[in-house]
Amino acid sequence: MSESTGSRQYQHQVFDVSINVPNQGGSKCYDDDGRLKRSGTLWTASAHIITAVIGSGVLSLAWAVAQLGWIAGPTVMFLFSFVTYYTSTLLSTCYRSGDPDTGKRNYTYMDAVRANLGGFKVKLCGAIQYVNLFGVAIGYTIASSKHDIWWLSIVAAIMSFTYSTIGLGLGVAKVAENGKIRGSLTGISIGTVTETQKIWRSFQALGAIAFAYSYSLILIEIQDTIKSPPSEYKTMKKATLVSVAVTTIFYMLCGCFGYAAFGDLSPGNLLTGFGFYNPYWLLDIANVAIVVHLIGAYQVYCQPLFAFIEKTAIEWYPDSKFITAEVTIPIPGIKPFKLKLFRLIWRTIFVIITTIISMLMPFFNDVVGILGALGFWPLTVYFPVEMYIVQKRIPKWSARWMCLQILSMACLVISVAALVGSFAGVVSDLKVYKPFKTSY
Repeated sequence: MSESTGSRQYQHQVFDVSINVPNQGGSKCYDDDGRLKRSGTLWTASAHIITAVIGSGVLSLAWAVAQLGWIAGPTVMFLFSFVTYYTSTLLSTCYRSGDPDTGKRNYTYMDAVRANLGGFKVKLCGAIQYVNLFGVAIGYTIASSKHDIWWLSIVAAIMSFTYSTIGLGLGVAKVAENGKIRGSLTGISIGTVTETQKIWRSFQALGAIAFAYSYSLILIEIQDTIKSPPSEYKTMKKATLVSVAVTTIFYMLCGCFGYAAFGDLSPGNLLTGFGFYNPYWLLDIANVAIVVHLIGAYQVYCQPLFAFIEKTAIEWYPDSKFITAEVTIPIPGIKPFKLKLFRLIWRTIFVIITTIISMLMPFFNDVVGILGALGFWPLTVYFPVEMYIVQKRIPKWSARWMCLQILSMACLVISVAALVGSFAGVVSDLKVYKPFKTSY
């Protein structure tokens, strides 16, 4: 269902709640907020985004195109890419409050919502964000069945391209083997499925495509790794354009060639579906690449959730030795490693719980669709639009305000349809459900 790994400018700049460096006024070693100098660039930000975007969601795109057909499938993918790019540019301007060059920094998505919207919307956003992050962790687990660790995003991005390219290559080979392009202009035919099933599956396909583009909830965290000048939002807009363009081209190729290869029978998971059992060695390489990528992506997406839990625990129990204590582990030849016992135990429990849930609910397409539907409108569209309106002081009922509201409402309708279709898919899959077994 698609994660982010980012710089360990992630943990030390964004996620490590224990660090409190005095403001140094933007010196050679410190930025204007007193934190260690950020070193992210256009290319590292692009790598973080690609790591987040090109995840396991790409594996369901052939199935999604099969539900929509040759006309609607690519069109919907292009529209989602445009909306994601546009709303991401709106969100990037909210990294700083007030002046986009010198205003107060917002280190997380929640900080941006709090600074611009405040009140009940902060709690609502927090609930949606952390539920979505928890779901993403489950989704990635199903699929795999700081200071500076930017290299992890690079490795994860390479791995995502590896297994996606293998899926694309196998699709091209299958088309060549068939000697023709399968599929139809309107998608899966009535007869293969009932008319009602076609409607639900078409809605579910919208959720699957939305999930494939989801990364807005970690955009602010990624932007917080970028150095300045130039202004962070300018670099982020370029990184977003590069990343969304690259992933859209790749998605079009993977989705369309998968559909061309299998037509109405396109599997829900391109690599683990019925179609690709040979050559085994190539499929094994793809599966290893998936695991490596999702280890990195899992880390990036879960960091905001980890940080929230750990920060809340410290605020609630500031005198608890279990929560605040560090264990020093001597390592010969290098400096000792400091381990926080609470962090080790709770994160281990979290991984165990998400793994068990993912094994109990192995409905890849359905979970992808539900997560895409739940996260797309509120996190990718609604909050960025509302924050941008406040940030730029756009007058109510002005032409620009109306256009932004129409965009938001249209995306809400799409998200609701995708959510209903995905839940219908879960109900259908439960009829043949067997615990700890995949549905494909």
